[in-house]
Amino acid sequence: MPQGTKAAATGQAATGPKEQRVTKQRLAVSAALDDLDDFVSTQELYRILQNRGISVSLATAYRILQSLADDGLIDVLRNADGEAVYRRCTVTGHHHHLLCRNCGKAVEVEAPAVETWAARIAVEHGFTEVAHTVEVFGLCPECTAQKAAERQ
Repeated sequence: MPQGTKAAATGQAATGPKEQRVTKQRLAVSAALDDLDDFVSTQELYRILQNRGISVSLATAYRILQSLADDGLIDVLRNADGEAVYRRCTVTGHHHHLLCRNCGKAVEVEAPAVETWAARIAVEHGFTEVAHTVEVFGLCPECTAQKAAERQ
Protein backbone atom coordinates (compact mmCIF):
# COMPACT_ATOMS: atom_id res chain seq x y z
CA MET A 1 0.00 0.00 0.00
CA PRO A 2 1.37 3.44 -0.82
CA GLN A 3 2.59 5.59 2.03
CA GLY A 4 1.13 9.02 2.75
CA THR A 5 3.13 12.20 3.23
CA LYS A 6 2.46 15.91 3.33
CA ALA A 7 4.75 16.74 0.36
CA ALA A 8 1.97 17.59 -2.09
CA ALA A 9 0.21 19.85 0.38
CA THR A 10 3.32 21.92 0.96
CA GLY A 11 4.00 22.33 -2.74
CA GLN A 12 7.17 20.26 -2.63
CA ALA A 13 7.90 18.05 -5.60
CA ALA A 14 6.57 14.54 -5.34
CA THR A 15 9.05 11.90 -4.27
CA GLY A 16 7.56 9.24 -6.54
CA PRO A 17 8.74 8.09 -9.94
CA LYS A 18 8.29 11.43 -11.70
CA GLU A 19 8.04 15.01 -10.58
CA GLN A 20 4.56 16.50 -10.91
CA ARG A 21 3.76 20.08 -11.82
CA VAL A 22 2.28 21.86 -8.81
CA THR A 23 -0.98 23.46 -9.92
CA LYS A 24 -3.74 25.28 -8.03
CA GLN A 25 -5.98 22.27 -8.58
CA ARG A 26 -3.38 19.79 -7.28
CA LEU A 27 -2.82 21.94 -4.18
CA ALA A 28 -6.59 22.24 -3.62
CA VAL A 29 -7.10 18.47 -3.86
CA SER A 30 -4.16 17.85 -1.56
CA ALA A 31 -5.38 20.42 0.98
CA ALA A 32 -8.86 18.90 0.98
CA LEU A 33 -7.37 15.46 1.66
CA ASP A 34 -5.40 16.93 4.57
CA ASP A 35 -8.68 18.07 6.14
CA LEU A 36 -10.32 14.63 5.96
CA ASP A 37 -9.90 11.80 8.46
CA ASP A 38 -11.49 9.02 6.45
CA PHE A 39 -11.25 7.63 2.94
CA VAL A 40 -13.14 9.56 0.28
CA SER A 41 -14.23 8.74 -3.26
CA THR A 42 -13.39 11.04 -6.14
CA GLN A 43 -17.05 12.03 -6.39
CA GLU A 44 -17.17 12.92 -2.68
CA LEU A 45 -13.95 14.92 -2.93
CA TYR A 46 -15.27 16.70 -6.01
CA ARG A 47 -18.40 17.75 -4.07
CA ILE A 48 -16.25 18.99 -1.17
CA LEU A 49 -14.17 21.09 -3.55
CA GLN A 50 -17.29 22.49 -5.23
CA ASN A 51 -18.77 23.39 -1.82
CA ARG A 52 -15.56 25.28 -1.04
CA GLY A 53 -15.92 27.22 -4.28
CA ILE A 54 -12.88 25.57 -5.85
CA SER A 55 -13.13 24.98 -9.58
CA VAL A 56 -11.72 21.55 -10.40
CA SER A 57 -13.32 19.31 -13.00
CA LEU A 58 -14.24 15.78 -12.03
CA ALA A 59 -11.82 14.42 -14.65
CA THR A 60 -9.01 16.56 -13.21
CA ALA A 61 -9.83 15.35 -9.69
CA TYR A 62 -9.57 11.73 -10.92
CA ARG A 63 -6.21 12.41 -12.58
CA ILE A 64 -4.78 14.22 -9.56
CA LEU A 65 -5.88 11.51 -7.11
CA GLN A 66 -4.42 8.79 -9.32
CA SER A 67 -1.18 10.75 -9.66
CA LEU A 68 -0.92 11.26 -5.89
CA ALA A 69 -1.58 7.55 -5.35
CA ASP A 70 0.96 6.55 -8.01
CA ASP A 71 3.54 8.77 -6.32
CA GLY A 72 2.84 7.15 -2.93
CA LEU A 73 1.52 10.38 -1.41
CA ILE A 74 -1.92 8.97 -0.57
CA ASP A 75 -3.41 5.56 0.04
CA VAL A 76 -5.97 4.13 -2.34
CA LEU A 77 -8.11 1.07 -1.79
CA ARG A 78 -11.43 -0.36 -2.88
CA ASN A 79 -14.34 0.02 -0.50
CA ALA A 80 -16.93 -2.70 0.07
CA ASP A 81 -18.72 -1.59 -3.12
CA GLY A 82 -15.52 -1.86 -5.19
CA GLU A 83 -15.17 1.91 -5.57
CA ALA A 84 -11.68 3.45 -5.31
CA VAL A 85 -11.33 5.63 -2.21
CA TYR A 86 -8.41 7.81 -1.18
CA ARG A 87 -6.87 9.10 2.03
CA ARG A 88 -3.76 10.86 3.23
CA CYS A 89 -2.43 8.47 5.84
CA THR A 90 -0.47 9.48 8.90
CA VAL A 91 1.48 6.23 9.16
CA THR A 92 4.61 6.18 7.08
CA GLY A 93 5.61 2.76 5.93
CA HIS A 94 3.63 -0.31 5.07
CA HIS A 95 0.35 -0.59 6.96
CA HIS A 96 -3.21 -1.84 6.70
CA HIS A 97 -6.65 -0.46 7.54
CA LEU A 98 -9.68 -1.32 9.63
CA LEU A 99 -12.67 0.17 7.79
CA CYS A 100 -16.19 0.71 9.06
CA ARG A 101 -18.53 -0.46 6.33
CA ASN A 102 -21.29 1.78 7.74
CA CYS A 103 -19.71 5.23 8.28
CA GLY A 104 -16.37 4.81 6.48
CA LYS A 105 -14.19 5.44 9.54
CA ALA A 106 -10.65 4.17 8.96
CA VAL A 107 -8.03 3.11 11.47
CA GLU A 108 -4.45 2.53 10.39
CA VAL A 109 -2.85 -0.60 11.82
CA GLU A 110 0.45 -2.34 11.57
CA ALA A 111 0.17 -6.09 11.41
CA PRO A 112 3.46 -7.90 11.93
CA ALA A 113 1.71 -11.28 12.00
CA VAL A 114 0.30 -10.60 8.52
CA GLU A 115 3.77 -9.60 7.27
CA THR A 116 5.29 -12.80 8.66
CA TRP A 117 2.51 -14.92 7.16
CA ALA A 118 2.80 -13.27 3.72
CA ALA A 119 6.58 -13.75 3.65
CA ARG A 120 6.26 -17.40 4.72
CA ILE A 121 3.59 -18.19 2.11
CA ALA A 122 5.64 -16.51 -0.62
CA VAL A 123 8.74 -18.55 0.25
CA GLU A 124 6.73 -21.78 0.43
CA HIS A 125 5.52 -21.21 -3.13
CA GLY A 126 8.76 -19.81 -4.55
CA PHE A 127 7.45 -16.27 -5.06
CA THR A 128 9.75 -13.24 -4.94
CA GLU A 129 9.20 -9.48 -4.98
CA VAL A 130 5.92 -10.00 -3.14
CA ALA A 131 3.55 -7.20 -2.20
CA HIS A 132 0.16 -7.37 -0.53
CA THR A 133 -2.73 -5.35 0.84
CA VAL A 134 -5.02 -6.31 3.68
CA GLU A 135 -8.12 -4.32 4.52
CA VAL A 136 -10.41 -5.45 7.33
CA PHE A 137 -14.06 -4.36 7.13
CA GLY A 138 -16.43 -4.26 10.06
CA LEU A 139 -18.40 -1.86 12.23
CA CYS A 140 -16.63 0.77 14.32
CA PRO A 141 -17.55 1.10 18.01
CA GLU A 142 -19.92 4.03 17.36
CA CYS A 143 -21.81 2.23 14.58
CA THR A 144 -21.92 -0.96 16.68
CA ALA A 145 -23.48 1.01 19.56
CA GLN A 146 -25.94 2.71 17.22
CA LYS A 147 -26.96 -0.63 15.73
CA ALA A 148 -27.44 -2.11 19.22
CA ALA A 149 -29.58 0.88 20.26
CA GLU A 150 -31.77 0.46 17.17
CA ARG A 151 -32.47 -3.16 18.11
CA GLN A 152 -33.84 -2.17 21.53
